[in-house]
Amino acid sequence: MIYGWTGEVLRVDLTNGAISTEALREDWAREYVGGRGLGTRYYWEEGDPSVDPLSPENKLMFVTGPLTGTSASCAARYMVITKGPLTGAITASNSGGHWGPELKFAGYDMIIFEGRAPSPKYLWIHNDQVELRDAVHLWGKGVWETEETLRAETGVPDAIVASIGQAGENLVRYAAILNDLHRAAGRSGVGAVMGSKNLKAIAVRGTGGVPLARPRDFMKAAWEMKAKLKESAVTAEGLATYGTESLVNVINEHGAMPTRNHTETVFESAEDISGETLTETRLVANKACFACTMACGRVTTLPGDASGKFSVDTNPRNWNISGEGPEYENAWAMGADCGIADLDAIIKTGWLCNDYGMDPISYGATLAAAMEMYETGAIDDSVTGMPLNFGNAAALVAMAEKVAFREGFGDQLAEGSKRMTVRYGRPELFMGVRGQEFPAYDGRAVQGMGLGYATSNRGACHLRSYTVSPEILGIPEKMDPHSSEGKAEITKIFQDITSAVDSSGVCLFLTFGIGLDDILPQLVAATGVDYDIDSLTQAGERTWNLERLWNERAGVGKGQDILPKRLIKEPIPSGPAKGLTSKLDVMLPEYYEKRGWTADGVVTEEKRKELGLPKA
Repeated sequence: MIYGWTGEVLRVDLTNGAISTEALREDWAREYVGGRGLGTRYYWEEGDPSVDPLSPENKLMFVTGPLTGTSASCAARYMVITKGPLTGAITASNSGGHWGPELKFAGYDMIIFEGRAPSPKYLWIHNDQVELRDAVHLWGKGVWETEETLRAETGVPDAIVASIGQAGENLVRYAAILNDLHRAAGRSGVGAVMGSKNLKAIAVRGTGGVPLARPRDFMKAAWEMKAKLKESAVTAEGLATYGTESLVNVINEHGAMPTRNHTETVFESAEDISGETLTETRLVANKACFACTMACGRVTTLPGDASGKFSVDTNPRNWNISGEGPEYENAWAMGADCGIADLDAIIKTGWLCNDYGMDPISYGATLAAAMEMYETGAIDDSVTGMPLNFGNAAALVAMAEKVAFREGFGDQLAEGSKRMTVRYGRPELFMGVRGQEFPAYDGRAVQGMGLGYATSNRGACHLRSYTVSPEILGIPEKMDPHSSEGKAEITKIFQDITSAVDSSGVCLFLTFGIGLDDILPQLVAATGVDYDIDSLTQAGERTWNLERLWNERAGVGKGQDILPKRLIKEPIPSGPAKGLTSKLDVMLPEYYEKRGWTADGVVTEEKRKELGLPKA
């Protein structure tokens, strides 16, 4: 008997409506653990690097980890693996909430979608009852209405729904997949892939459980980890009290908050959009994902006059005065990066992004690039249809709708900032890597983050190697954020560990309070596989290298470990990090050496053999 994993894979051919189950490749599960790693191994075998990401030939995989759905802290995560339409690279987009556990309870480790449905469909899973149903009546609806409708339609009020909104239907290149209304597989455009397949939603209800190899050992390890999390200032206090927005003032005080499309790194109005201000003025309650002990989610409200401050007349939920968010990255992208200090505008736009189903990081960062184009004369009102100067809160809210429906200038914003800036002759204003926009940390002020962005397999990403932890927060030990020394090694280590955590099924935020050695005994007790720290870390390294090899086949690997000229050539103009540029030229060769790759960043045959990677 298999433990931790359910042992079942659900395969859905949308073109002809065929649904089948097959046994999980247990050898791959042991080698790659689950989630991101296991999905990458399947995608290596089945995902054609040459296809258009929005074509029927691109496969879409939803993958859980062996700890997903267990009583381990924060065991809520699932990954969406596909070729990203924003980047052309392999992407693994991570979400929490309750959908991943529910899929495990229904008896499946993963779902593989193939082809394209001839008309809109949704997949209904109720344990071993699986069927494609008509979704024509749902097409055109937002995420919130879709979830509500499907729970009523299935007659199962406890069903958990993952769906796309209008952004996914209209193939916005950074469209997201939302579950539990506000939890998102958010980056790289996985929602657009779902939309291209005419797949509106996946509703799941499971009444089973996750079999454990050694239940007593598992519970002992789980309670020990929970106790450690209660002792951590970050997981027990910072995230619980202020959510991820607790970072706003911290990052700003270090001069590392990209402002006005990375032209500055200190936002003068950071306090206005901070976690402290949000908590004092707009917070209703905390909210947790499945089995979470941190509850970093923010349930927020726009009371009184604030609720009608920004009107979006065509949105059926415009009257709504409560929702969730923003998280730190969202508040930064739609706040500091756009020079906007209006917290209400940021909150409202975040709700719209969730309902429309699109990534607020890429949306805000793309709008910031458009604002710099506007202020430097590359575009004007005749193109944009409205003023797009930095600080324009009304434009932030209004453009979200236009992007989701691809109306007017929103059609260009929907393509992402790389394609948009190229179209208008200002490619140097794209702030990102491999077509994906930067998140909320300046790679000059935090050197390790710059290296992490440049080498991230899915495009610029903070969650692939969060060196802010040692460089700013001092976890597990303090490093100088302005120095390049030691950053190649720590970036490589963090990338491998993050891959392993993503594959396990637990939340990466746990690592603010515990280490991989705390997750390990739960994984061993759950699966019965005798992992140790070395083998688990190597599983993460195996995943990282396989992603890299897939990208090389797709033409987005070698030669693209770069940063925008702004970060390389333009020193930070003021603040605590004044005068700094990224030292990528120093760090990158050392990083390749630590990885065991060639001097120009190619995975060697020796490394392939060492990690047991499949042949091309």
